Amino acid sequence: MKRVKMIVAYDGTNYSGWQIQPNGVTIEQKLNEALSALLGESIKVTGASRTDAGVHSLGNVCIFDTETRMPAEKISYAVNQRLPEDIVVQDSCEVPMDFHPRFSKSRKTYEYRILNRKFRMPTRRLDTYFYHYDLDVEKMKAAASYLVGEHDFKSFASVKMQSETSIRTIYSCDVDKSGDIITIRVKGNGFLYNMVRIIAGTLIKVGAGDLEPEQMKDILAAEDRSAAGPTAPAHGLTMIGLEYEKSI
Repeated sequence: MKRVKMIVAYDGTNYSGWQIQPNGVTIEQKLNEALSALLGESIKVTGASRTDAGVHSLGNVCIFDTETRMPAEKISYAVNQRLPEDIVVQDSCEVPMDFHPRFSKSRKTYEYRILNRKFRMPTRRLDTYFYHYDLDVEKMKAAASYLVGEHDFKSFASVKMQSETSIRTIYSCDVDKSGDIITIRVKGNGFLYNMVRIIAGTLIKVGAGDLEPEQMKDILAAEDRSAAGPTAPAHGLTMIGLEYEKSI
C-alpha cells in the first residue's frame, strides 16, 4: 500500500464542485472513476479544498491509497488520458502514509478576478466576474490591508459554516489591476465557507463607493455575516494552490 499525492487543475464551469454530490457531476467523482479504471481497484481521493460549483483551480491537492505497482510519478500521465479536457493532473508523487492534504499545515492562495469594463468580453465569461461600473482599486487595496493578520472572520463566513472556529490568519491580501482585469489575491492558513467570495463582494462594494475602506475594521469587529458585502459569484474564483510548511 502506498499513498499518492496529486496536484489537480480544473475548469469548474461544468461541475457541481469538488465533493461528490447525489445530483450532479463533480471533480472528485471524475477522478475516482478515472483512477479506479486505470488502477483496477476502488479508488477514493481526498481533497485539500472542497471548491464550490463553478470555482476553478490551478493546483488543488488530493491523495489516495493504492496497491498498484505503477510508479506514483507515472500516474499523472496515465490518468490524464482518461480524464475530460477540463480536468488535468499536473503532478503525482508518493508521500508518507500519514500525510493528509487538509490537516497538514499549509498556506492556501486564491484569486478572485473581476472584469471591470463597459461591455462583457465573451472569452473571459467563465473565469471572471463582469462588473460594469468603475471600481476604485486604490480604495480596494486600502480596505484589503485591514484583513491581513489573525482575525475572527465570522462576518466573512457563510451561515452554512461548519468549522469549530472562525479565527483565521491572512498572510496577504492584494488588489491589482492589469488592463480591464482586477485581481484580488488572498493567501492564508485556511478559509471559511465562501470566505474569499464574501471578501471579494465586500471589496467590490468599497471600490464602488458604497463602503469606505476604514469600515472593514467595523465589519471584522461585528462578527456578523450581515455586516459584510454580498457573496461574489463562484466563476470569478480560482484556487491557485497550496504550500505545505513541512516538506513531503
